[in-house]
Amino acid sequence: MQTILGAGGPIGTELARALREYTSRIRLVSRKPEKVNPEDELFPADLRKWPQVKEAVKGSEVVYLTAGLPYKYRRWKKDWPVIVRNVIKACEKHDCKLVFFDNVYMYSRDSMGHMTEKSMVDPPSKKGRIRAEIAEMIMKEVWTENLQALIARSADFYGPGIEQNSILIETVFKPIKKNKRAMWLGNANCKHSFTFTPDAAKATAFLGNKEEAYGQVWHLPTAQNPPTGKQWVEYVGKEMNAKTDLWEVPKWMVRILGIFMPVMRETVEMMYQYNRNYVFDSSKIEEQFGLKPTSYKMGIREIVKQDFKN
Repeated sequence: MQTILGAGGPIGTELARALREYTSRIRLVSRKPEKVNPEDELFPADLRKWPQVKEAVKGSEVVYLTAGLPYKYRRWKKDWPVIVRNVIKACEKHDCKLVFFDNVYMYSRDSMGHMTEKSMVDPPSKKGRIRAEIAEMIMKEVWTENLQALIARSADFYGPGIEQNSILIETVFKPIKKNKRAMWLGNANCKHSFTFTPDAAKATAFLGNKEEAYGQVWHLPTAQNPPTGKQWVEYVGKEMNAKTDLWEVPKWMVRILGIFMPVMRETVEMMYQYNRNYVFDSSKIEEQFGLKPTSYKMGIREIVKQDFKN
């Protein structure tokens, strides 16, 4: 049995598909889980509740924590440590391996231009400090040999079927499709990596079923030489056969938009990621296991083909 905690999100759904290569027994856990594969087992649970988490992972060989929380600092501060403590405790009780799907918020501001698994952990944001805290919680258990776990880390992601969960889809793909101006937060002359969700899910499943991957942090396969904001808009417009216009949104404007749009209010502290190059290096997993990422142009083509064709 392999179990996904936080099933139903963009990564959890793709992961459920990818795991079929390794097992026919997949358990999907969320408040209201829905089948991805016909044989999936569904287990409703609130990950903040210890008794429910304990039962949710029982009998599992590998547990994948791919849960997402609403993009609100107060919610993250309150719930993330509770969830991770519950999952660690449950995995240790039932002798399950843990795979934690993570982001890059814990890396220092100066690491953004070339992020590797060895980048300095010095989060510039409140949300980043929470992500650093929960990653450390997991790795401490690994270092003390109480838990077999690994961290699979992704850049900002994009992919088919995630229209509500990707800033790139919301600010670039959707406006261009409607013949409106694309938005780019911060400096559109800076490079910005995005991880293609099918690549992230396939690699996460692979790592979870690779004994030698445990005890480490892994950057998931992400194409090299990322486009700048302007190039992202250009590539998407070309694939959609649409004219493109770009609005660079500075930090002060994001603050104003935050008065009316809560997600923008929560994004202000993350603007440091958009005013410098944001380059995510996945050479470790590519070189050690031969996992290759989808090119950016091919990723854009797949999204347009599946989600934005008339």
